[in-house]
Amino acid sequence: MSKLSQHEIMALLVQLSVMLIMGRLFAELARKVKQPAVVGEIIAGLILGPTILGMFQPDWFDTLFPSGSSSLVLDGFVQIAVVMLLFIAGLEVDLHIVLQQGKQAIYTSFFGLIIPFMFGFTFPYFYPEFFESTDPSRHLAYSLFMGTSMAITALPVIARILMDLNILKSRMGMLVISSAMITDLVGWLIFSVVLGMIGKEQNMSIVNTLLLTVGFTVAMLTIGRGIVNRALPWVNKNFAWPGGLLSLSLALCFLGAAFTEYIGIHAVFGAFIVGVALGDSEHLSERAKEIIHQFINNIFAPLFFVAIGLKVNFIANFDFALTMAIIAIAFAGKIIGSGWGTRLGGFSWRESIAASFGMNARGAMEIILGLVALENGLIGERVFVSLVIMALVTSMTSGPLMKWVLKK
Repeated sequence: MSKLSQHEIMALLVQLSVMLIMGRLFAELARKVKQPAVVGEIIAGLILGPTILGMFQPDWFDTLFPSGSSSLVLDGFVQIAVVMLLFIAGLEVDLHIVLQQGKQAIYTSFFGLIIPFMFGFTFPYFYPEFFESTDPSRHLAYSLFMGTSMAITALPVIARILMDLNILKSRMGMLVISSAMITDLVGWLIFSVVLGMIGKEQNMSIVNTLLLTVGFTVAMLTIGRGIVNRALPWVNKNFAWPGGLLSLSLALCFLGAAFTEYIGIHAVFGAFIVGVALGDSEHLSERAKEIIHQFINNIFAPLFFVAIGLKVNFIANFDFALTMAIIAIAFAGKIIGSGWGTRLGGFSWRESIAASFGMNARGAMEIILGLVALENGLIGERVFVSLVIMALVTSMTSGPLMKWVLKK
């Protein structure tokens, strides 16, 4: 049986150490200038990766991140980090809040999903050369992916922005949060359909895959939710706290991820749905959620976001026109769609525009979506770079723009 050599083990440990240290340092610098930690962590990856270190000191880069078994194991760590990030994103979804908002949340989420999706689908579909859709057999899947990437939001980023502005518990804050929850849930379901179209290695037909995906989602959000809600009090009473809860939560996360990976949908979707089912339980306390968040956000999240910069040379693959077009489509779709939906829900135009800026934050979800598409060969490196930059720009501007409109 093959195993890592002493040199490969040492290389892996050094890689993890350097990525965690650089990720933490630049995350703290980002916080100092009131930006999301993810911005600093991606910058750390750009410095360590082919964009800067690989360009100016290629020998150092090859020594620090050599190809081989240690690189394969590092990719495994990154995949686990992606699964965990979607799990905690699911934990943020509170179905009770969604139901309480009722018609208003439906208006905002529907228009905030359908109009950005139409913008993101239409332009790549009719201008494939500009948007670098080079494979005719995947053109429809590519356009559907771009529509999904324009429609999806970053629930953790939005929640943080609303907390910083002290409006999370306000009528508008609850509307934005509930609408983002619905948008993310539907968006990831659409993306699971796209993955089923692009010819991943599958154990079953696409029709069976889609039926099982919908069945899994419905079962987890109904029967699964009920089982989890009944089991958690027993777990809290009979297992060491918080260790028992943490172990069992992540075990469920990995099982859900393994199931959706098996049926031909990416593992992140299963983790997200399990997170929704678990996070919706009244027996999962805010303190327990915070412990899970701290564990994942401070250990695995930096590894993932630093690894983004290791995968692609952002300077060599930067296309100004493509990036500006994707940013413009992202802003226009969300501001028109979410703003219109919020206005129909009975809010003033000023509140509607502010809500649309809040819904515009893409953050980590957009980057994870782009990485999955890149790994499956659906998009190229230039489109991936443009999507990452768009995610950072929308995340960095949502808070200030929302604050400016509300002050006006």
